[in-house]
Amino acid sequence: MDTLDLDLLRTLATIGAKGSFAAAAVQLGRTQSAITQQMQRLEERIGHALFEKQGRQKRLTDHGERLLGYARHMLAIHDEALRNLQQRQVQGLVRIGAPHDAADTMLPPVLQEIALNFPGMQIDIHVDRSPFLMEALRQGELDMAISNREDPGFEGFVLRSSPTVWLCGAGYAHDPARPVPLVMADGPSIFRRLGCDALDAAGIAWTPRHTCTSLVGIRAALRAGLGVTARGVEQLDPGLRVLGAGDGMPALPDLVYHLYIRSHVVNPVTRQVFENLRARVRLSAG
Repeated sequence: MDTLDLDLLRTLATIGAKGSFAAAAVQLGRTQSAITQQMQRLEERIGHALFEKQGRQKRLTDHGERLLGYARHMLAIHDEALRNLQQRQVQGLVRIGAPHDAADTMLPPVLQEIALNFPGMQIDIHVDRSPFLMEALRQGELDMAISNREDPGFEGFVLRSSPTVWLCGAGYAHDPARPVPLVMADGPSIFRRLGCDALDAAGIAWTPRHTCTSLVGIRAALRAGLGVTARGVEQLDPGLRVLGAGDGMPALPDLVYHLYIRSHVVNPVTRQVFENLRARVRLSAG
């Protein structure tokens, strides 16, 4: 029975991630001719062309795209099996925090990754506002934190970028002729700042209609039709809708979410968990 060479599949996956033979050669530390020869051997094994010329570049054929999907899946399973079988059972405690708006969307995959690769780890989960989480990280009360704050004082990596939108209740009747009634978090809030700055820059009047101590309160006020808020698109659900340019609302910038690790980490287990998460995010992005 024919088998597929994982080394050839890894090269194919690298070409797919980097976009060219030349970039893949640099990534893999090989010559471009060696990469070409590997892909020729893979084409012979498959019995179909995997690439076709498009100007001076090469693009994947339909067979190439199909095989690339299988290659990524097979490599993920292979690498996960090898990693889990080779590494010793790592035990310990990791304290990780996430803001309320990321707790339902970005935090679960991070927790799942930790549980999958470090089944012996105990995880303490803290959900709070981003500024409070960053202060807890600074004080050493957390080991890692997801945050939409840019903070060069911490080591971290990008988890994802998220669109910011204007949200209101599904039955809310927006009147562009009246000041925008804002539902906002009390205290420090990047969404509050982004919303107010965008309205001010567009010359749109607004009024602080309601303030809430939590995201749960904000969502309740929106569903009740009490006003409008700037928030990540992940908060959209059947009880809410988005206001846009057609409603007279200004555009809002995307927010980038990072996973940060506390400074001066002494525990090697914390560093190991963090580096594993960083590597897995890069793999999924490829």
